[in-house]
Amino acid sequence: MVRSSKFLALAAASLAGAAAFGAPAVMAKDKPTGEEKLQKMLEGRVAGEPVRCIREQANRRMRTINDTAYVYGSGNTIYVQRTRRPESIDDDDILVIRKFGSSQLCRLDQITTVDRFSGFFTGAVFFEDFVPYTREKKPEGADS
Repeated sequence: MVRSSKFLALAAASLAGAAAFGAPAVMAKDKPTGEEKLQKMLEGRVAGEPVRCIREQANRRMRTINDTAYVYGSGNTIYVQRTRRPESIDDDDILVIRKFGSSQLCRLDQITTVDRFSGFFTGAVFFEDFVPYTREKKPEGADS
């Protein structure tokens, strides 16, 4: 009897340990991926022709979606910048952009990243063309 109760206690402890280690993996699946976050932002929008530069405005909002893209703007049109290596996009990094006399943000600008907390260099960023996404116009008479 003592032997079987030790076995049961050991088995219960093993199951509890397995459940504890498995829990983070289950919770991680509930967190949306970068692609899922981007798709949610793009709902109701239509992609336009890619452009090499976008007009830079001091109040233009920029959002970083880890491992996916940078998203510029708000309102009717937003621009998605996937970069050549989207897997290195990290919202703990700050973009450092070196431009030469232009009021536009262009794919050929020199861009590096630094860690938001330490200020250390973390990499170089190579932009691709910016893809505009514009809200679809609702047909006249459609309910809001």
